[in-house]
Amino acid sequence: MLPRLRLLHQTGYRLVGRGLWTSPRCFTVSGDSQLLPLPSQARVVICGGGIVGTSVAYHLARLGWTDIVLLEQGRLGAGTTRLCAGIVSVAKPISIECQMANYSSSLYQQLEEETGVKTGCVKTGSLCLAQNQDRFISLKRLASRLKVMGINCNIIKPKEVAKLHPLVNIHDLVGALHLPEDAVVSPPDVNHALAVASAGQGVQILERTSVQQVLVEKGCVTAVETDRGSIKCEYFVSCAGQWAYELGQASETKVSVPLHGCEHFYLLTKPLQEPLPPNTPVVIDMDGRIYARPWQGGLLSGGFEKNPKPIFTEGRNQLEIQNMQEDWDHFEPMLSALLRRMPSLESAEIHQLVNCPESFTPDMRCLMGETPGVSGYYVHGLSVAAIKTVYLAEWMTYGYPTANVWPLDIKRFGNLQSSRTFLRHRVMEVMPLLYELKVPRWDFQTGRQLRTSPLYDRLDTQGARWMEKHGFERPKYFVPPGKDLLSLDQSKTFYKPDWFDIVGAEVKCCKEAVCVIDMSSFTKFELTSTGDQALELLQHLCANDLDVPVGHIVHTGMLNERGGYENDCSVVRLSKNRFETSVQWHCRYMWALLTRKSVKCLQLLFFSALNLIGPRAMDVLAELSYVSMTPDHFPSMFCKEMSVGYANGIRVMSMTHTGEPGFMLYIPIEYALHVYNEVMSVGQKYGIRNAGYYALRSLRIEKFFAFWGQDLDAFTTPLECGREFRVKFDKDTDFIGREALLQQRQDGVTRRFVMLVLEDHDTELDLWPWWGEPVYRNGQLAGTTTSSAYSYTLERHVCLGFVSPPLGPEGLPTPITPDFINRGDYEVDIAGQRYPAKAKLYPFSSLFTQQKRRKDDMELSNLQGK
Repeated sequence: MLPRLRLLHQTGYRLVGRGLWTSPRCFTVSGDSQLLPLPSQARVVICGGGIVGTSVAYHLARLGWTDIVLLEQGRLGAGTTRLCAGIVSVAKPISIECQMANYSSSLYQQLEEETGVKTGCVKTGSLCLAQNQDRFISLKRLASRLKVMGINCNIIKPKEVAKLHPLVNIHDLVGALHLPEDAVVSPPDVNHALAVASAGQGVQILERTSVQQVLVEKGCVTAVETDRGSIKCEYFVSCAGQWAYELGQASETKVSVPLHGCEHFYLLTKPLQEPLPPNTPVVIDMDGRIYARPWQGGLLSGGFEKNPKPIFTEGRNQLEIQNMQEDWDHFEPMLSALLRRMPSLESAEIHQLVNCPESFTPDMRCLMGETPGVSGYYVHGLSVAAIKTVYLAEWMTYGYPTANVWPLDIKRFGNLQSSRTFLRHRVMEVMPLLYELKVPRWDFQTGRQLRTSPLYDRLDTQGARWMEKHGFERPKYFVPPGKDLLSLDQSKTFYKPDWFDIVGAEVKCCKEAVCVIDMSSFTKFELTSTGDQALELLQHLCANDLDVPVGHIVHTGMLNERGGYENDCSVVRLSKNRFETSVQWHCRYMWALLTRKSVKCLQLLFFSALNLIGPRAMDVLAELSYVSMTPDHFPSMFCKEMSVGYANGIRVMSMTHTGEPGFMLYIPIEYALHVYNEVMSVGQKYGIRNAGYYALRSLRIEKFFAFWGQDLDAFTTPLECGREFRVKFDKDTDFIGREALLQQRQDGVTRRFVMLVLEDHDTELDLWPWWGEPVYRNGQLAGTTTSSAYSYTLERHVCLGFVSPPLGPEGLPTPITPDFINRGDYEVDIAGQRYPAKAKLYPFSSLFTQQKRRKDDMELSNLQGK
């Protein structure tokens, strides 16, 4: 506390003015903007005159859009833009946000040349500090990922940190990540430059005009109501920041924009005795929970505290963001951390403590894209991420962005994340997590037990440890009696996890006996029609042939026009005109189904789902149903409706999601507990046990099964992942993506999905691969991993991912061949350490046989030795 008191007494602190930045006068209007006429119609209306809204307008105009109107309720840049810290860093948790930040930095420099307006952009570089080995590992993993994207970065020693920044105390550091291309900007000046450039391309910008609601007819945007009248439009883009949630709820057709505000503090000093040069590196000390950047010869320093203060839960906040009340007691931990990191600041004079609102999503990432319930209603929010709104502009122009933005897509959330209580509690967890050390497989702690299976309590008492997906609780693994539950829950490591042996036992049971996995979170839809309309529609939506006999299951993809996966699912034909399928929540094609008049019924099924995996699964079901479950009587990829125990109407499918033998049971929820109890009771004689998703992941990866959202996305085609046999090329049936796939088949694919088994990797001592690791072939970067797991069968780590050949002589992609895959020497980079790997285009089935033979030989030699 003493350093803080000395600092305050020496400076005679007082609060200054209205905030950090001043907003330039709007150049597009003369006098009061309310005197300008409101246009009666426009092609697109953008709400919000901050840096995000002006960026959307700028990028749309660059793509050829005309008739764009941007509305700002106050003055341009008078919201959170005016108080942003202005740090542009590629040190982001996911690759797409790194790309966005990298693009933004170059955009700001381009804007100065284009408009003549200074953006305050200075290339400072940044230093991400590590106070412990785990943080250092996370920075090394980040560095490996950034190098894949061609971003310049270096892992450096503490002494090199001292050379780059004169104020940093390095005594407790183990290393750092240096990002030379990072920059700082003046957000209001960037906003002004974007507005100048947009207006120069014909964008109309009106201040003092508040959007009250968006009018929707038949699921499409038709107009925007303001306090000055209505504007008819085809598209509406909400860049309202703090007000986006309220605006979405204000319309008759409500739109969920899951954002919540928190107070955010940062400190400004007056110029130091030896003023800091403008190009002094930004310091990001995540272990100290602080950041610091040069500012007018002094320093700007803030952070993300462990006890944030949520705001505006009760409703709409002020028209223009003002500096809120200072709270020195709340800021004290960050101030103390700053003085520990830069002790010489004790003699600095304070200019101002800024307290401004900042909004956060439930998972800390940006929001963008078209809302699921209203066509033409787009959102772009969360300014702490980079502002690469060009992706949104591409989305609106072409129907899709040029990069995989699913991690940022607003459709990753549902209405369940729009509860005020949920958002308030989650934001209190999310804000500290921005600088928290996040090891693989970490889970949010707030907003839990929101959606649960009927078996939740039963499984919980049996030791289930839980993860969450779309608000649904899923079992990760089951802790046996006698294990220390608390230590397992708190275990955090980049190395071999504490649950290793537990999951290994579950995998062993799946292979030798029978396991039960509760998979009730899988969403099921049933589609029916009076005639052949349901089949015709699914044949158009699905790449595989669904005109199969009743009872058959077809694994298929729902593709986009480019041939990429929008959904990867199994479809079962229940009767001639009735089908059941599983669909990803974001799949826009499913929304198209809802509007098809030719389809009689599209129904969401509320089933519990149990996956019985293992060679004894058929024995358990046969005993419960008095029906033979052998392959002769119940062939693979087949579905029957049957009784299990006393329960009727159970849909039993002879398939699993792991490649192991077994069945999926879809059970009406009222029968779920009964069926589960019966299965567990009868299964005792067959060695039955519960298993979780970690075991499922290990099994599916060692069998080379790709999952949507991890390995497959909207830019992955069936030809790239070895699924050409699931495409009905031989049928005279048009389906979405057909032309793109035919063209790709003719030209050849330029990347392939491969399986990599690590060699010379010590599971006990070495860092584990998780996903996103670079893959090298013959010493050259060839791709990245998408998922990985330890194979308890092979007793080695297995990674899945994509590799590509080098570009051709003219810089164009070249087709990839099996020979290219098979003849390469591969390495997987884990936090800067490369491990040799063997690559295959098909599962390592021969290795499974060799592994078993080797074990048998060892056991035989041991017996002979005795």
